[in-house]
Amino acid sequence: MDPTLYQYLSTRDDLLRFLRYNPIWYRYLSRNPNRLGEMEKEAKMFYGKTFPQRVEKIGNNVQMINMLAQFVGLMKD
Repeated sequence: MDPTLYQYLSTRDDLLRFLRYNPIWYRYLSRNPNRLGEMEKEAKMFYGKTFPQRVEKIGNNVQMINMLAQFVGLMKD
């Protein structure tokens, strides 16, 4: 692997962890270090950091809060 690429990856714990969980990326990056951007996109999807995933997570949290509020309202009655 390219030393500068490895140095960059060592500063990003999330990418290193993704690389360990998906070892095929060692081969991809060793052959073509320019695929780093593609790996970063895959890592975002893996960790749920894409915009649609974040919106869905917020929606789920709001829904859970609403259900808890309804439950607490029923308990008071």
